[in-house]
Amino acid sequence: MLRPLLTVLLSVAAAAPAPAQSRPNVVVILADDLGYGDVAALNPGSRIPTPNLDLLAVEGITFTDAHAPAAVCTPTRYGLLTGRYCWRSALKSGVLNGYGAPLIEPSRATLGSLFREAGYRTGAVGKWHLGLGFARADADAEASIDWERPIEGGPTALGFDTFFGIPASLDFPPYVYVRDDRVTESPGRRQASMKFPAFVRSGERAPDFEPVDALDRLLRAALEFVQDAARRDAPFFLYFALTAPHKPVLPHPRFTETTSLGPYGDFVVQTDATVGTLLAALQRAGVANETVVVFTSDNGSFMHARNEGPDHVDDPKVQAYTKARHRANHGFRGTKADIWEAGHRVPFFVRWPGVVPAGSVDDTPVCHVDLMATFAELLGAQAPASAEDSFSLLGRWRDQPDPPTRPPVIHHSGNGMFAIRDGHWKLVLGNGSGGREAPRGKPFERPYPLFDLQTDPGETRDVAGEHGAVVQRLTATFEDLRAAGSGPMTGRGR
Repeated sequence: MLRPLLTVLLSVAAAAPAPAQSRPNVVVILADDLGYGDVAALNPGSRIPTPNLDLLAVEGITFTDAHAPAAVCTPTRYGLLTGRYCWRSALKSGVLNGYGAPLIEPSRATLGSLFREAGYRTGAVGKWHLGLGFARADADAEASIDWERPIEGGPTALGFDTFFGIPASLDFPPYVYVRDDRVTESPGRRQASMKFPAFVRSGERAPDFEPVDALDRLLRAALEFVQDAARRDAPFFLYFALTAPHKPVLPHPRFTETTSLGPYGDFVVQTDATVGTLLAALQRAGVANETVVVFTSDNGSFMHARNEGPDHVDDPKVQAYTKARHRANHGFRGTKADIWEAGHRVPFFVRWPGVVPAGSVDDTPVCHVDLMATFAELLGAQAPASAEDSFSLLGRWRDQPDPPTRPPVIHHSGNGMFAIRDGHWKLVLGNGSGGREAPRGKPFERPYPLFDLQTDPGETRDVAGEHGAVVQRLTATFEDLRAAGSGPMTGRGR
């Protein structure tokens, strides 16, 4: 269904822009919990307008089989920024909270350090959720934080020249903004807990922090970075991690009732508009034709799919839609946190004027960890040895004939369930979702289910009994990758 929609959109697209410069600017936009089916270009049946994301599909390449390395926030961000699966780190399941210690090791290469070493101006804006080293008098007491002292182990210690953002998801305290390595204001009051859709946990909150305004404030910081960086001689790299449409589902009042699908639908519209405002800023600054834009999401949507109501439209407190109204995760099984496709199959668009063929579609399985090797090759550099799970996609971006084939992708659920994907085969190394859908099951509990995603993208039929040799091969391949890593994989060979 994707190709016909793209054909229609292309019919009204502008003429191809001038060729991109050899060292383009790069902007990576990471949405928070945006489902595959939330984007109209990927789900023609959606009633949520997403014109700006649809335009990225028109003007660039759409990867229809793209995956977050994990089905929840923190491990995906680790993998995207380092080119390494997070389950190789100290975090084996779940996510950090807002007070968590830095997860990325100080010496580990990141996208920030890769670009900075290449002479780029580097900036990070938005949700970090990888741990910040708040200074404490007592390591075990949150109340002992000295808010006047600098933060250690954050973005500016990991290759980014500047940072403006929040410690974790918008529902986790402390509710503070961080500029570079210091909070903008110390917490001075207590945020009360609230239930869905405006779900937040109770905790410390700074006077300048209003959750409903957070996405707008982060957008302003991203615009300021672009405006400043575009005036400099050096190219720039911006990592813009949105806070939406993750909980709390709090669309700004100007977006209220812009859809017929409740607060969640309105929040997706605001997410799309945020992307559009940034794209317009690149155009105003005169750098749009010289900038690679990557848009994706950190995992699937948390909105469940039901056959019958009541749903989010009938009652905003319900965290689900009936399938007749909206499928946030399209037709995929499960939800955020699951090892099933809905947990980690995500929107993935790349726009690079003059290089990426406009309106192109690629159905190759790819993963966020691949950005490190891809950008390294773009810069003419070797992928860092520490990015052992990254594979360069540059050949596919450039539409080169017979680009190298990516080795199998490994998926990881919120509770630590693994799966391996090789071509159209997907093997789950456990007996459940490993997340939210029942049964949750246990990792490495046999028998392992096997799915043929070419004929059964909804994972409705386990075919392991019919393809025992495939199960054995994928199990052995998975064990090899998990035990030894796969080395820095690039499109130029290993």
